[in-house]
Amino acid sequence: MSLALVHSRAQVGVEAPAVTVEAHLTNGLPSLALVGLPETAVKESKDRVRSAILTSGFEFPLRRITLNLAPADLPKDGGRFDLAVALGILAASGQVPASSLEMLECLGELALSGAVRPVQGVLPAALAARTAGRTLVVPRENAEEASLASGLRVIAIGHLLELAAHLNGQAPLEPFVSAGLPDQAASYPDLIEVQGQVAAKRALLVAAAGAHNLLLSGPPGTGKTLLASRLPGLLPPLQEQEALEVAAIHSVASHAPLDAWPLRPFRQPHHSASGPALVGGG
Repeated sequence: MSLALVHSRAQVGVEAPAVTVEAHLTNGLPSLALVGLPETAVKESKDRVRSAILTSGFEFPLRRITLNLAPADLPKDGGRFDLAVALGILAASGQVPASSLEMLECLGELALSGAVRPVQGVLPAALAARTAGRTLVVPRENAEEASLASGLRVIAIGHLLELAAHLNGQAPLEPFVSAGLPDQAASYPDLIEVQGQVAAKRALLVAAAGAHNLLLSGPPGTGKTLLASRLPGLLPPLQEQEALEVAAIHSVASHAPLDAWPLRPFRQPHHSASGPALVGGG
């Protein structure tokens, strides 16, 4: 088959819009064209994928290859599409069955050796894949985080060869079984440490008990930040949906994989921070 489709996910803030990698092979001088508004890291995937396919023992087709990342008007960045691009080329050239890719979504960056490296923003993609009813293929380091989306079938791989053998039926992979993330020990500052400020402390208790908003106003040095830092400790533990929202932000913003359920966040921006700085710029 000279045309293959592979499903993947982009990253836009804490959203994970669907991206379809279309691989098409035609006769002509050997070349590889990548279209679909790719940024620099995505354009460079052509060389990573070529080396990963060859070093893994597959044949890189000596034909005219066109790769389209649809939708074309959605910017794509990072190395998260490497695995999907490699599978598209292998499926279009008949080295893996294209029919087995219909219910899969793939995320992962490829090393030149064919090893699959972890990527950021896996949890939002996992939640979106669960909604779409597809199986998610992720690097082994990201599997625990992806499993936070309960009910999602996750396949964890460490090398391109593992996934190819699974798709060809030579060595089927079992779905990843999560050990479960531990709960972090609560380390919130205690309100009892605040001396005085009786009215402000009463306001914190009322706001926490009734789930109200609270605005503290006053000159610098009167204890507004000190009091605000104690508010998360007065609130109940995060519910599952709230914890998933916080974990999704952590997944997008942090390079380290999530290793424990998050606590209620507290941020302390400088008083001179601009509006764009408060919401992350961009």
